[in-house]
Amino acid sequence: MVATRRPRALTLLAAVLLVVVPVAAATLHPVDYLALQAVRRALSDMPGSRFFASWDFTGDPCGFAGVSCSGDGRVVTLALGDPRAGAPGLSGALPAAALARLSELASLSLVPGRVSGELPPAVAALPSLRFLALAGNLLSGDLPATFSPMLRTVDLSKNSFSGRIPPSLLLIRSLRTLVLSHNSLSGEIPKLVSSPLVHLDLRNNRLTGGVPPLPATLVYLSLAGNRFSGRVGAVLRRLPRLSFLDLGGNWFSGEVPGEVFSFRISYLQLRKNAFSGELRPSGRVPAGATVDLSHNALSGRVPAELAPAAAVYLNGNKFAGQVPREIAAAAEGGRMRVLFLQDNFLTGIGVGGVPASAAVCAHMNCVVPPPPVVAACPAKGGRGRRRPPSQCGGRRR
Repeated sequence: MVATRRPRALTLLAAVLLVVVPVAAATLHPVDYLALQAVRRALSDMPGSRFFASWDFTGDPCGFAGVSCSGDGRVVTLALGDPRAGAPGLSGALPAAALARLSELASLSLVPGRVSGELPPAVAALPSLRFLALAGNLLSGDLPATFSPMLRTVDLSKNSFSGRIPPSLLLIRSLRTLVLSHNSLSGEIPKLVSSPLVHLDLRNNRLTGGVPPLPATLVYLSLAGNRFSGRVGAVLRRLPRLSFLDLGGNWFSGEVPGEVFSFRISYLQLRKNAFSGELRPSGRVPAGATVDLSHNALSGRVPAELAPAAAVYLNGNKFAGQVPREIAAAAEGGRMRVLFLQDNFLTGIGVGGVPASAAVCAHMNCVVPPPPVVAACPAKGGRGRRRPPSQCGGRRR
């Protein structure tokens, strides 16, 4: 008797739902219909937002703003909130139980707002989920231990997630973009990273330890604003496709690998670390690049290979000798718009007049900075001053 009652009960439920759901919405699967109703009850427009104005359940939910359905009446895309830049977001608690019932969901996104709650595995591991973007809200708690094996993009940035990065996340074979920046994540990056990542952004967390081998597919890598330490040269040498690299504000040490300068790098940010030794670029940086090596312990000569860059920040190091004529000429011609050399041990600057569009600063070296470059220096940095002769033996005292 039990075996015959259950199918009848399910049939009765389906019949009730078809009666309750208006005819215009009959093409939507009943489970998905109820899930969307739960989403609407859980979330509200913030002042100025009218995202939910079209969510009138007397009509077809597949025509709601942010909702797309498959041919068989299943919700496959749910984009919650007005996607226009600067538009107000949504508030409320993340309707995790309702979202978990959307079993065919392939894309889930939430515009920045004030949605709170946790992200459970039942949502992150939806079997068809390929795109997950919930950035800029008030979500918290640990990241789930499991994620959908179909994911290509995960953006959970600018929330309040804590705990460690789950190892399973970096093993997804289809994952290309992972953005976990601006959270409170701690611990180390998992030792095994096999996802073919193109974009990895972990900046502004509380991550520690060294950096494990990363996939050679990376084009964008940001680990800035954490507590990473140790040498990273061996890792960087294996990332020839990098065009954006930001390791600023950590405790990385050792030499900067020369190969990095010859990558297709457009933005190289290594400021505020403990990198040391001489710079030995294996090639010239790409034209128009930004190179920021400030506030480290780099020494030796300023390499001429930096001349094609549009902005070069070498301040706060131990560089000595003369600035290469090629770099000085780039600043004088306006091709290099920013050249910061202050707080080093340089004995020759060689920069004459610069156009109004350029900013050159070279105070606190072992030579009086040329008058044309003094105006660009911050006043609080003692612009126009040179080091005392007692400090100009090539090292700080």
